Parts: sequence; structure tokens; C-alpha cells
Amino acid sequence: MKRSIDEHADRFSDHAADYDESQDSEEYRECADLVVRHAAPAADDVVLDLGTGTGAIALPLADAAAEVVGRDISEGMLEQARTKATERGIDNVSFGEGRFREPSVDREVDVVTSNFAMHHLDDEAKREAIDAIAALEPRRFVLGDVMFFDEPDPSIPFYDPSVDDPATVGVLADAFTDAGFALTAVEMVHGQVGVLVGERVPDAEAVDQS
Repeated sequence: MKRSIDEHADRFSDHAADYDESQDSEEYRECADLVVRHAAPAADDVVLDLGTGTGAIALPLADAAAEVVGRDISEGMLEQARTKATERGIDNVSFGEGRFREPSVDREVDVVTSNFAMHHLDDEAKREAIDAIAALEPRRFVLGDVMFFDEPDPSIPFYDPSVDDPATVGVLADAFTDAGFALTAVEMVHGQVGVLVGERVPDAEAVDQS
């Protein structure tokens, strides 16, 4: 990881007030829309949104889910998300501190989402994060992020090579399958932005016993 968790948290807190404007690109909006669409929670589902930021994924999902739990490392971003939820009258969303490898949830979750957050981790940390998500046993994990379909081009403003560490689609796909997810969709928004959808593979012994 090119910066510590605390350094990333401070960086995002410093820019929380204008974060939504800074992310107002066609690719970011399309990626977020795809994550929401693929998450597709049922009315009784609990959704965990990791790296929730200002609530770009968590708030739209609240209409469909029973409950949405947003987790982020930046208190400034969480405050923005709470303010937006209050202004919109959304009361089935909660926001608090949590990390990919330590999501700080005390209930079962049905769907996990994340958008434009995991690329701050190096590849090994991404694998650990996806393993931690799999350990929660959601039926679906939807990841939207900066990821390389083509050769990396840092001149395109989706990431900053000095602080970010995006992975190739292949690395992420392998991490999904190694963690026990069947990869059911790969959506390329741009050569450096995409969405992966994983469905949890049932345990073979549990299936045999049922």
C-alpha cells in the first residue's frame, strides 16, 4: 500500500465536502449505476457497502433493501453520507467506521458492494479484503473500481499512481474465485474502470447434506 490507512482517511476527510463534484464523470456515474443494478437486493436483504464514501451506492440501495450498512475509514466522508441520508429522509441506512479487512459488522449480510475504493490497496491486501468479504458469507459481492482491462495509462484521471494501486481484471477475478465466488458478470465501463459480480458458491458438503 502506497499510503497508510490513516493517511488515506485524512486525505479523504480533507476533500469530503467537494468529493461528489470531483467524481462527477460519466465513467464514475456509469460504474456506480452498474454496481447498484447488479447488487439487486431483495426487500428483506441487509447490504454492506464498503468504502461507502458519501453514500453514492448505499443511499440508492436503501429503497430496495431492508437495511444498508455503510463503512468507511474517513469520518469526514461518513459525515457527508449521514447528512445526505437525513436530508433525503432515509432511515434504514447507518454509517460508521470500518475497513475492508475489518468491516465492523455484527449481523449477517446478504449483499456486499464497493465502488471506487479497493484500488487504494495493493494486490495482496485486495486478496485479503476479498477473503474477509467472503468470510461474511454474502450471496453476492459487487465490486466497481479502477481496474486494468488495457495497459495502464496514468494520464487518464481515474487514479493517481503516487497514492493508488489498481489491479488488473485478471488479478481481481482470481481473487474472487479463490475466495469462493463464482464470477457471474464482468462489465467494462472503460479500459481502466469496470464492475465484477461474484455469487457465493454453495459449500459442496452442505449441498450433499441438504
